[in-house]
Amino acid sequence: MIRKLKRKIIVLALVSLFALLAFIVIGMYWLNYRSVKEEADETLVLISDNSGKFPELLEGWQSWFPVGMSPEVAYESRYFSVVTTSDGVAVSVDTSRIYTVDDSVAVVYAQEVLDREADRGFYDEFRYRRVEEGGLTQVTFLDCGRKLDMLHDFIVSSVKMALVGYLVLAVIICIVAGRFVRPVAESYERQKRFITDAGHEIKTPLTIISANADVLEMENGENEYLEEIRRQTRRLGGLTNDLVYLAKMEEAEGRIPMEEFAVSDVVRDTAEPFETLAQTQGKRLNSNIEPSHTMRGNEKAIERVVSILLDNAIKYSPEDSAIQLSFGKQGRRLVLSVSNRSKTPVDEEQIRHVFERFYRMDASRNSETGGHGIGLSMAKAIVEDHGGRITATTVDGASFTVMASFPV
Repeated sequence: MIRKLKRKIIVLALVSLFALLAFIVIGMYWLNYRSVKEEADETLVLISDNSGKFPELLEGWQSWFPVGMSPEVAYESRYFSVVTTSDGVAVSVDTSRIYTVDDSVAVVYAQEVLDREADRGFYDEFRYRRVEEGGLTQVTFLDCGRKLDMLHDFIVSSVKMALVGYLVLAVIICIVAGRFVRPVAESYERQKRFITDAGHEIKTPLTIISANADVLEMENGENEYLEEIRRQTRRLGGLTNDLVYLAKMEEAEGRIPMEEFAVSDVVRDTAEPFETLAQTQGKRLNSNIEPSHTMRGNEKAIERVVSILLDNAIKYSPEDSAIQLSFGKQGRRLVLSVSNRSKTPVDEEQIRHVFERFYRMDASRNSETGGHGIGLSMAKAIVEDHGGRITATTVDGASFTVMASFPV
């Protein structure tokens, strides 16, 4: 359990850290990319509104020049423009402000852009703006290659730095996580030790009480009070044994002996006595067990899981009802399922707590049934120790199904 808690803390911290760094890098890229687009669009507006040329910065240019744009843009910008008819025939081409594009290439670029629906966008490394006026279409292209390359290099560097930082912090998190869970681990170890020690200490007085009840019966004969003492002694003894078993299962945490065994036979043999038990209570146990399945695990532990689920279903189902047991292979897992009708309605809130120790879903699950509320907790510990999963579900609150799946 402690190792699982440590792993969860590490995974949660690493996932959160990765999400944060990814958000920062993606956010920086988006902001810088948007800045490149906005600056290019402002420049294109100036050029296209001046017949494809950058306007001269005469006296008073500050009054109409875009705020925040450097006047050096007029000398740094590389652009070209093409004017075409509605049929796409080039009327004029101006490539005097760019060296890498000649007239023929400029016309091809313009014809490609004319087929697009958007009036502005990127074509390769050029940002373009399309303006229609007087039956003619002017397409102006602005070279954004250098800025896009700088943006790309910035993002690559940011990703590399983020990965280095992520790896460093991952190592630190893995080291520090042990310190985070140490107080929990110490408290949990004390709790398990207390349960184990208390269980052994309780067995002695229970044995003495049972022996004294036998002596009193021999002296005074049978009576309802002695029978009640015996019943409660047996119940307390069973509770003590279950708590000690659960503590040992959690303490083992993956270290119980496992071997290959015929699990189908174990499920069938374990279920047979419960068919008779169900009949004596006016109920039916229907079994559907696929034969010849094997698995690697602890045979006695799996037998206990089947017993817990069937005992639980028979105890808490109404008379004249059927309990359904199924076992078989689904995909790459072996699935054990036990379903029964519930005496009282079951809601989703109750389902979330059924595997907690001493939890009882309704008033019918009291001491009169002979249970003490830790059976499903033991089943959960055993299933998880075998690398499996166990879940509880309900359909309209009228039925209760527990499904345990194991890896093949």
